[in-house]
Amino acid sequence: MSNEKKEQLKQKLTEMQYHVTQENGTEPPFRNEYYENEEDGIYVDIVSGKPLFSSNDKYDAGCGWPSFTKPIVEEEVIEKEDFSHSMVRTEVRSKEADSHLGHVFNDGPGPNGLRYCINSAALRFIPKQDLEKEGYSTYKKLFD
Repeated sequence: MSNEKKEQLKQKLTEMQYHVTQENGTEPPFRNEYYENEEDGIYVDIVSGKPLFSSNDKYDAGCGWPSFTKPIVEEEVIEKEDFSHSMVRTEVRSKEADSHLGHVFNDGPGPNGLRYCINSAALRFIPKQDLEKEGYSTYKKLFD
């Protein structure tokens, strides 16, 4: 990424959002914006605006971060092996912006048994009633 693009992102994002998405950081558990959010809507990549997760697939995994059973569109989420912190995990990144989102684990309740553990700082929440106004009217059908 060019220095100009980095500077633009630093202006657009909060320090925590930049740290999480661009430096593969992690925000504090239980003290983040969307962990306890129970509103209907979608979660989009804070950098690109691409839709990533739906509140329909969100659940309380007790881990301290928003957790989802699946992405809205699987192709928008890329998985990579992560060997940091002396562990082997599967990192989740957004396809369009290459933002670090969090990790996926195979201990979830959904049909695929997956738990997408995602940093709130990597997301922007669009409430159901604002989908059309924000340009995401295609996703209103998720809540019919």
